[in-house]
Amino acid sequence: MRFDTVERWLQWQMGLHGKAIDLGLDRVLEVGSRLGIDAIADKVITVAGTNGKGSTVAAYENWLHRAGFDVASYTSPHLLNYNERIKHNLLPVSDALLCDAFAAVEQARQATTLTYFEYGTLAALFLFQQWHPEFVILEVGLGGRLDAVNIIDADLVHLTPISLDHQAWLGDDREKIGYEKAGVLRDGIAVVLNDPDPPQSILAEIDRRHCDCLRLGRDYQISEVGDNLVWKGQGFELQLDNVLPGAYQCLNLAGVVAGLSRLLPLSRYQPAQVREFFHGTQLAGRFQALASPLPCRLYVDVGHNPGAARVLATSLERIDRPQGRIIVLLGMLEDKQPELFVEALKPIVDLWWLVTLDRERGLSAGRLEQRTAEVIEPDALFEDMPAALDHALSSLGNQDIMLVTGSFITVELLLRALADSGELNEYGSKH
Repeated sequence: MRFDTVERWLQWQMGLHGKAIDLGLDRVLEVGSRLGIDAIADKVITVAGTNGKGSTVAAYENWLHRAGFDVASYTSPHLLNYNERIKHNLLPVSDALLCDAFAAVEQARQATTLTYFEYGTLAALFLFQQWHPEFVILEVGLGGRLDAVNIIDADLVHLTPISLDHQAWLGDDREKIGYEKAGVLRDGIAVVLNDPDPPQSILAEIDRRHCDCLRLGRDYQISEVGDNLVWKGQGFELQLDNVLPGAYQCLNLAGVVAGLSRLLPLSRYQPAQVREFFHGTQLAGRFQALASPLPCRLYVDVGHNPGAARVLATSLERIDRPQGRIIVLLGMLEDKQPELFVEALKPIVDLWWLVTLDRERGLSAGRLEQRTAEVIEPDALFEDMPAALDHALSSLGNQDIMLVTGSFITVELLLRALADSGELNEYGSKH
């Protein structure tokens, strides 16, 4: 074993390959073959798309676990701890098992260089092969066709809504991005197409490969009836609860029910069981309300593309705020489109605060101001998150709503700043 801690392994992996992102399957296939990666589970669900992937994975794994199945998942990026990326029956992998997996990858790697993401993906697949659960859920990291998880053939591909993101690698419109996402398809497999307006490139690839596709609006649908959701499709009508906060979570849930109907006969379960098994689904950082010492109501969301911003605007509109203001504390990465992100949120935001992300690819508050100058005029700029929180403490009231968003890193920095305050744990819950 090269290192004895996860932190040292990760630090070393970051410098192993010349590029942070280097799309392609050759290196992963080569090392995966030496590792003997083959059948990692009885059934594999691959979740690809732009928005809603994390929520979709969380709903699948929670339902399957509560239904009594052995289930594992791989997601990225993580919010606070790398171990969050690899879970077995809802629990993050231990440091010891993760170090063992990294050591196995290193032994098989030989002279092949791997990116940080490729190294972690192979470690996850190695662990899944050791565990061989009944279900594994793989979240595509970037794109699909050339993403490292695509060395595994899925039994079910779940495609979430497509939006503009990662254009430097995937293309500058939804059709090009859709083509890359559809690269995880295989001939004749089951597919859930949970995009209300899918790109033609995805539809064409589904037809070309003769996939068994369940399509939102054609084969299933979901509607809000009072406080409940009603799902219809495949000869079923089910009442569901919206188990995760935020607009469009009902859409994410609709796709998961469709996927479950393809994976196993839902008729073996009572309708109340189907509903109940979604209860307890949790996912940090997705329009999450946090307890905090701030006088305002505080929400966080890791959204970072225009599609996510539109969903956030809808979610904010639904919050009752008779007299309060909406304040957005925004931090973003340089390869995103902050001008489009703020444009989608602008109609509902009263105050804009910008914060520096002092990380690789992070924008300074000043540079973020320049990138968004044609759309908004910020009310405050902060060099770090503690400064922003100090300002919130002194200037906001209990009717105000503050949303911290723009990146996983932005939410991570907020959670760590709250934890450092001494009153909250690192996930924003009171000690």
